[in-house]
Amino acid sequence: MTSTNQNIEQLLLLCQSGNQRAQLEIYNRYHKAMYNTAIRIVKDSFKAEDIMQESFLTAFTKINTLDDTQLFGAWLKRIVINNSIGYYHKTIKQNEVPLESVIYKVEDDDGIVEPDQNNEKVKQILNVMKTLKPNYNLSLTLHLIEGYDYEEICEIMNISYANCRTLISRAKESLRKKLVLKAS
Repeated sequence: MTSTNQNIEQLLLLCQSGNQRAQLEIYNRYHKAMYNTAIRIVKDSFKAEDIMQESFLTAFTKINTLDDTQLFGAWLKRIVINNSIGYYHKTIKQNEVPLESVIYKVEDDDGIVEPDQNNEKVKQILNVMKTLKPNYNLSLTLHLIEGYDYEEICEIMNISYANCRTLISRAKESLRKKLVLKAS
């Protein structure tokens, strides 16, 4: 079976009937992109790997519910994002994410990203960000620190563009107010 030449629609039809070779081929085509999607949200390579694997299992289990096979990649990515956000929210509730070590990163002249833990201003901002509502914290992290644009944040957080702009605007204002209070 020269599955590398098969189109996605043919492979997905085989997957619907439980063909493991077709499932492996789909996995091989999509796993790197899905892992990268998960790692950007959960910041833990082992958990990102787990989320990616769980997402493929979910996709293969529910593949019969997919109406348009041309949308498989976007559908799979949505599953990965939802699973990643679910994990993110769970860890926020359990306070397991050490923000100082994972969120704020600075690029040096060579484009290498290094956590900047010595800057007092950065520590202050991160500490104040911890006190924000979880959705404010997540939206600011995605936008200001991770560099996602509004459209990507809309997709990740499953909100409309207008809601995203309002959320980020309110989050910035809340952060600004808390920083002003802390400074005085």
